[in-house]
Amino acid sequence: MSTAAEVLSTRTVFAGRIFDVTVDRVRLPHGREADLEIVHHEGSIVLIPVATDGRVLLVRQYRHAVGRFLWELPAGSLEANEDVAVAAARECQEELGLIADRLERLHALYTTPGFCTETMTYFRATGLRPPGPADPVAHQDEDESIEVGSFTAAEIRRMIESGEIADLKTVAALFLLS
Repeated sequence: MSTAAEVLSTRTVFAGRIFDVTVDRVRLPHGREADLEIVHHEGSIVLIPVATDGRVLLVRQYRHAVGRFLWELPAGSLEANEDVAVAAARECQEELGLIADRLERLHALYTTPGFCTETMTYFRATGLRPPGPADPVAHQDEDESIEVGSFTAAEIRRMIESGEIADLKTVAALFLLS
């Protein structure tokens, strides 16, 4: 079976600032019909910021959905029709307060393809430096209060094992760096 499902109808049940939710009535490739809930998200970028000493910069921030602070890679949602490289540069400055002289696109992965359209595009950010007078000004989002830390790959692995890092996008990045 290599054919896609046929969408018979779509009904929007939620329209939000970050994502929308629809219920699609579909005829699946095997012929059965079903109602499928879909979260529609513009996509996001994930930065793997690597300092000159090889350490990876992580951010620690409060995540209300899980009720705790987490260490994770800097990331951010795309604006409508925003270029992923432009978003990566913006998020680097907003979350880390740094400019990346080089952004290398690594890979794009679906976050949860069973119900969500979001694709996370990973970038390795190197040549990190403070912004200069000619650089644009960037500010953290209103819901962000970020602490930045610098870690070796071994330290990050230990943080994953201890549960200090419980963010899947950050865990996946270790695979991309190997």
